[in-house]
Amino acid sequence: MAELKNMLYMWITVLQLWFELSLCLSEWPQTGQAQYENPPEVVIPLKVAGTGRETKTRGWLSYSLYFGGQRHIVHMKAKKLLISRRFSVFTYTDKGDLLEDWPYIQNDCYYQGYVEGNERSMVAINTCFGGFQGTIQVNDIQYEIKPKIPSNSFEHVVYKTNTEEENSHPLRCALTEEEIENQLKFQQNDNFMRQSGYEGWWTHRAFLELILIVDNQRYNYRHRNLTHVLQDVFFVLNEIGKIFAAIDLEINLIAVEVWTTQNFVSGTNTGHLLDKFCDWKEGRLDRRIRSDAAHLLINQNFGMFLGKAYVGGVCMPYSCGVERLLGENLVAASNTVAHEMSHGLGMAHDGRYCSCGQRDCIMAPAQNPSVKFSNCSYASLVQTYRQKHCLRLPADSSRLYKFQLCGNGVIDDGEECDCGSKKMCETDPCCLANCTLTAGSECASGLCCKDCHFLPSGTLCREQENHCDLPEWCNGTWPDCPDDVFMIDGSPCLDTGYCYENRCNDRDKQCQKIFGEKARNANETCYRHINTKGDRSGNCGVYTNRYVSCRISDILCGRVQCDNVLNIPVLEEHYSIHWDRINDFNCWGTDFHWGMSAPDLGEIKDGTECGEGHMCLKRKCVPKPTWESECSPTYCNLQGICNNKHHCHCNYGWSPPFCELQGYGAMAFTLKSWLLLPFLRLPDLFLRVEGICAASDNTPSFSQQIVLILLVGFLGSEG
Repeated sequence: MAELKNMLYMWITVLQLWFELSLCLSEWPQTGQAQYENPPEVVIPLKVAGTGRETKTRGWLSYSLYFGGQRHIVHMKAKKLLISRRFSVFTYTDKGDLLEDWPYIQNDCYYQGYVEGNERSMVAINTCFGGFQGTIQVNDIQYEIKPKIPSNSFEHVVYKTNTEEENSHPLRCALTEEEIENQLKFQQNDNFMRQSGYEGWWTHRAFLELILIVDNQRYNYRHRNLTHVLQDVFFVLNEIGKIFAAIDLEINLIAVEVWTTQNFVSGTNTGHLLDKFCDWKEGRLDRRIRSDAAHLLINQNFGMFLGKAYVGGVCMPYSCGVERLLGENLVAASNTVAHEMSHGLGMAHDGRYCSCGQRDCIMAPAQNPSVKFSNCSYASLVQTYRQKHCLRLPADSSRLYKFQLCGNGVIDDGEECDCGSKKMCETDPCCLANCTLTAGSECASGLCCKDCHFLPSGTLCREQENHCDLPEWCNGTWPDCPDDVFMIDGSPCLDTGYCYENRCNDRDKQCQKIFGEKARNANETCYRHINTKGDRSGNCGVYTNRYVSCRISDILCGRVQCDNVLNIPVLEEHYSIHWDRINDFNCWGTDFHWGMSAPDLGEIKDGTECGEGHMCLKRKCVPKPTWESECSPTYCNLQGICNNKHHCHCNYGWSPPFCELQGYGAMAFTLKSWLLLPFLRLPDLFLRVEGICAASDNTPSFSQQIVLILLVGFLGSEG
């Protein structure tokens, strides 16, 4: 009997282990047992040295893969701008309370690139969870790649995502042509844009801040595992980032909200659900965080319809969309999200005369695997870019959040500290969840705070970054480093440069930044010949959409001209390099399209020397300004330098505000120092020491003495 009990116990244990293992495996990517639309191929990616010129630059990776009957060299580079620096995840407690968390997100494992020898190719792969997972578009065919499980030799499976079979009832976007026409009736596209030669149009970089919301059914489908939900979201994000990169649109994910307890909207069809979601977005979401667009990913089946969005709604209260996210086909879901987001950017469905070089394009009404935009889509996009100024602004976390709140990780007015979510506060030794300091703590954060206490006076908290920057030291009574200041504009730097807005502007350095360390400033002949042209290669700025040729007196303030260029650099898109040979002088430079949002590498920076006692200012060569200021080396007792606030920035070992007493350097920045400053500037001040006012026989008035005594008392009580 005992033996029977032991056998029964053993079988129960085995069944329990088998059940737990089944649950565990059910959450793995089912690559080894997945059902594919097309037969998969097994490949082993082999890392190779980059063969293309641009892949030799830092950050590019190259792999060789054999699929589709031939070997492909894939070049890819990490795309680090996909996720906002202040990325938030919103969830809900069982009681319905909103939680906001700021989890660590690995942001260097999402890659985008291309296939060597195929200029129309696209690659979007992530390596965050071991192996390659993503898509490769080559020869107008889209492949999906996933790790093969199990495998001990880095095996992957690659298969086509598109099929030649026609579906009698294809899945499609829920927007009807009548709805699109009504929504676009106030938008007019330029007819000249509708032409067959659509590729290579000059688009300008734009930025879209996106929020994705995941419904409760999808959360339950992922076994209520938030990590797996976020994995799906980031896969979709990388895919749509690849698609929109073709039109120079940066997608920046600023937040994800997961409805962990219930759905906050519901609908009987996609149109009804879209209306409800937009109302929820405007009434609830927009009140706590701004975005250019918000989209809801739903684990619901609405028959033949995949999703819906308002046309041209980007940056408006109705900039919203809903998309179906069923099962494991994240690639198809990504295409749907890209399609609906494109509606928000003003794109209608492609018509008879719309073309992208493939049978179907992204904006075809029915589902298809295309990642190409048509000429009609480009025309709509150009019109949207002209009208939507919000798309011109890079992501900025400081303008996203509207309300102050204890628990948001930011020290707002009235808070001593803010450790973030309750979970994060549990491990914070300095800050409590109610945004107050723990007993005995002086601080919880800041460059001058360590182990809940202020760092000693004189501790370096911000190093000098360049020739015009100034270091800062802790003062021993405050957790934050003093304001970041720099040398006053016009201060000499290097051999011939002047400081201007914390830059030492030197022509040789500017040439080296573009063309390498051996490059040097070119002869003035180059400046005279090129900057008087008044075109993209040589000008003194733009006025009323036209390039302005430089006057002879301003030629050194147009575009930089360089010599001794040994290597041609790899620059970003829209930049071009030009070379001229003028009177035996080599003249190297860059041109620049004035409509771009990227910085102009070739423009002469303000503050650059253009003759003895002269500097460039707004493309003009002007006498070096003499800024009105009481600050001077003598004013700082020759123990400090004047900074951009026209205050003494004392050397280490000397104390502000006049660098006359021993201390720990830098600049006085507390209120009590500025209260004292007007009185310390009196020429007859009797407290100045060691001959600063020795020549003066005057003594301060009685009222001045009284004020000084009160101030000294105030300082003593504060210190």
